[in-house]
Amino acid sequence: MTRLVLTSGRGPAECRIALIGILERMVQEAETLGITLDIAEGHAPDKHGPASAIVIVNASAAEAQHFAGRWAGTLLWVCPSPVRPTHRRKNWFVGCTLFEEDLAVAPGKLSETDVAFETLRAGGPGGQHQNTTESAVRATHRSSQLSVVVRQERSQHRNKAIALARLQALLEASQSLAERQDRKQVQAAHDALERGAPVRTFRGRKFKESLP
Repeated sequence: MTRLVLTSGRGPAECRIALIGILERMVQEAETLGITLDIAEGHAPDKHGPASAIVIVNASAAEAQHFAGRWAGTLLWVCPSPVRPTHRRKNWFVGCTLFEEDLAVAPGKLSETDVAFETLRAGGPGGQHQNTTESAVRATHRSSQLSVVVRQERSQHRNKAIALARLQALLEASQSLAERQDRKQVQAAHDALERGAPVRTFRGRKFKESLP
């Protein structure tokens, strides 16, 4: 399973805004490739967003590694501060690293009573061949409110089973991220990044990517 950790480190509010904007661009890119991402935000977000997030890439091993490789490293957002109009700084950094440590012990296997299910019409990539019945499933963990959407199978029952498995993985990853934060490992990973060499650069409020 390929997992990425995004972190704004000790950066100011602008870096948390950058993290949210970059996450949205990551999701858009994944959708164009037919890849589904499961995302859990770090704990204690403020009004500008979380300081970190974990992303699980649902794809074949080769596709997931290729996708992750396009994002891993320092990500730069170039924009005048949206919260401090007179501030001179315009460069805001987010770190993106592969989450390679073992997951924490699972918080107990999920049962259907822990989860709220909602059926919806399948969408996403596929054009005229995509499934148009209400077989897609959104599964939301009742206590944490973490949520996944599964639409790849034509069987609602199969999508429900996949959703439970993915939600379990997301919960485990979220728990490990919280423990990682408590041990300051997320901060250490962020500090190790080379800020002068961003792998991708985004500009302005719409996070338009600058081509290298």
